[in-house]
Amino acid sequence: MGMSMSVLGFKPPDAKWKAMKAIFDACESAGVAVPKEVDEFFGYDAPDDKGVDIDAEELRKCGALSEYQDDAQEGFEIDIKKLPKDVTTLRFYCSW
Repeated sequence: MGMSMSVLGFKPPDAKWKAMKAIFDACESAGVAVPKEVDEFFGYDAPDDKGVDIDAEELRKCGALSEYQDDAQEGFEIDIKKLPKDVTTLRFYCSW
């Protein structure tokens, strides 16, 4: 079994995120399907309380994320000056 490492950026919850989260929570509480638009907004996953997630591809596009590789090491480098202005949190995680 292999391991992969990933990174996400997060923008704090804004008014739209909070409204979508309220809809999501109401649907979950009522036991009804979450509307497609809400499901798409959260990337077909449960909302993360950190806010709106910015995936690695978006971080690459703005030049903030690059791959790092050296002798027996590999990972990510983040140029914090190139992060979108409203990204306040970075999450690095490993998956198996």
